Amino acid sequence: MTNRNLKLINYILIISILFAYTSCKDNKKPIKQTEVFFKKEGELTLHKITSDSTQINLDIEIADTEFERQTGLMYRSSMQNNQGMLFVFDDEQERSFYMKNTKIPLDLIYVNSDLKIVSFQKNAQPLNETSLPSNAPAKYVIEVNAGLSNNWLLSVGDSLSFK
Repeated sequence: MTNRNLKLINYILIISILFAYTSCKDNKKPIKQTEVFFKKEGELTLHKITSDSTQINLDIEIADTEFERQTGLMYRSSMQNNQGMLFVFDDEQERSFYMKNTKIPLDLIYVNSDLKIVSFQKNAQPLNETSLPSNAPAKYVIEVNAGLSNNWLLSVGDSLSFK
């Protein structure tokens, strides 16, 4: 092969690589996150320990698979005050949540297998990956809009029922 032919082959190769690179670059489309909307799957009632007549009723989504529990309320822009998510686990143990990819501030209500509230993590901040532990064994976790557990005057020992 002559020197001229090698230069021509190198030139064609360089042009081909540049063309392929710019063609691929122009085809990149921005990824738009899809909004996830509330889907009612059940009803939950919170019962105050101090008064049998005090009840708070919520429409709930249920997270009872590994994927649903890991995803939770991620990618949501809002949630109504009469809505929440109930996380159901197979066993009772200390739990820990975080707010990765969660855009709305939340109260987390940890509940044991006897359906009694054992602890709270209030006003969990959006997109914060700090651990939010239950500090007690829990089988269930309820996520509601931040501030609601205070507004409802919920306490450790209050109970819940759901269907």
